[in-house]
Amino acid sequence: MSRILVVDDDAGLRDVLRSLLLRIGHEVETAVDGAEALTKAVSADYDAAVVDYQIPPPNGLDVLNRLRDIQPKCVRLLMSGTLDLPVVEDAVNRGEIARVIRKPFDGQSFVNALDGAITGRARLRDAYLGAQREGFDRQRRHLEECLSSGMLKLALQPIVRAGDSAVAGYEALLRSGHPGFDTPIALIAAAESHGMLGRLADRVAECVAQVLAVMPPDSTLFINAHPAELAEPDEVRRRFGSLGPWAERIVVEITERTDVLQIMNWHRAVDFLTGAGFRIAVDDLGAGYNSLAVLAELHPAFAKVDMTIVRNIDTDMRKQRLVELLAHVARATQAQLIVEGIETEAEAAAVRRLGTDYLQGFLFGRPTIDLFG
Repeated sequence: MSRILVVDDDAGLRDVLRSLLLRIGHEVETAVDGAEALTKAVSADYDAAVVDYQIPPPNGLDVLNRLRDIQPKCVRLLMSGTLDLPVVEDAVNRGEIARVIRKPFDGQSFVNALDGAITGRARLRDAYLGAQREGFDRQRRHLEECLSSGMLKLALQPIVRAGDSAVAGYEALLRSGHPGFDTPIALIAAAESHGMLGRLADRVAECVAQVLAVMPPDSTLFINAHPAELAEPDEVRRRFGSLGPWAERIVVEITERTDVLQIMNWHRAVDFLTGAGFRIAVDDLGAGYNSLAVLAELHPAFAKVDMTIVRNIDTDMRKQRLVELLAHVARATQAQLIVEGIETEAEAAAVRRLGTDYLQGFLFGRPTIDLFG
């Protein structure tokens, strides 16, 4: 049955309700005032709380309001003989109480009110869980549609040399034509939820091969790898093995926003990639867990400064000092520095002065699908 908290300063009524609820199989705790009720609510879970309005402070409504925060799943009922209707309506609308039990009442009407409130909450919970399951199943169907059709594309954004702004390569950015996934983040989150990151990565690898087949032969392609991929080195070997003919033109970006060094087997995956001729880039440098450790352990060929550091860098001396420091660190680890997110000529001029090697951002081109036909 249910665990019930009964709060009333009337000892007689409190004992009657306790006996009644115990007799029909509920487990019951009682409190004499608002302070004791809240103390018990912090230390134990309840399926329902039945609280009199006129108890020593805090009053019944205040107690039930606090209970909503302390135990959201607890069904909250208010007992009262005299209470303003607007006050009750306001409390119901705010979700503080599920039902009002008017005094005086007989035992059966009390039990009916309590059981009705608990049953009603259970129905709502079941309906909510059912909607969740339905939404989860629908999302999986959409994901299957997206992965099994031609809805995945790669948009290419140019990366230019800092010295002369000549295009040196492109970053491949995931795009979906499915209406259920209007952003790459939504698509990746769905793949994570359904355990389908591997299938998504396989489709991306197929798209990468299609792009490389038509890209200029002297261009480098930067592709993003989900950090979770590194935990399965055999899958990395299989997936990137198909891209072997283009290995020297591919840079695999690994984000620093995830604690990469804590991923099991990451070194085996990275060792295969570098041994096969692929190059590594650390993405989002300066926005993650431990930039220096990641640079030291991964030995990347490129380090990409997170765009949040670049925004308005031409007027922010602290950001300029940070990028200058990252440029020194990159050179010390034999990595080339790419600054992304550049949108203005002033930002570009600022980062050029700080010793960066490559630039990326809307100033030099937006991500474009089918750039080479």
